[in-house]
Amino acid sequence: MNSIINFVEFENRVISATYRNLMIGAKVVLVDKTSGVQLPDPVTTIASPVPSGSLRIRLPEAVKPGAYYLKALNGHGEQALKVSLFMSAKHPILSRFPGFIRRNCE
Repeated sequence: MNSIINFVEFENRVISATYRNLMIGAKVVLVDKTSGVQLPDPVTTIASPVPSGSLRIRLPEAVKPGAYYLKALNGHGEQALKVSLFMSAKHPILSRFPGFIRRNCE
C-alpha cells in the first residue's frame, strides 16, 4: 500500500496538503532538506480512522528560510514516505517552489 501526500498550497506560513493511505497514529514532520535534520516542531499526528484526508500545518516563526520537505512516520516511527515540498523565501511568507515532485519511500 503506497502512502501519498499531495502538496496543495503554501500561504501565510500554512502548508495545505492531502494524504492517502496514512493510518491513524502516523506522524507528519518537517525536515530540513539541506541538513536532513527533522525539526522538533511542527509535528502533526493523523487522528482520523479514515486513511485519506487533508492536513493544514502552521509553521512556527522559528522555521527559517530554506528548503524543506514533509516526512510521514508510521505508528512504529519508521519512515512511511517523504515529499519534496517547498523552499522558503527571504520574507516571512514562504512561497511555493514550482516543480516539486512526490516521492514514495518504501
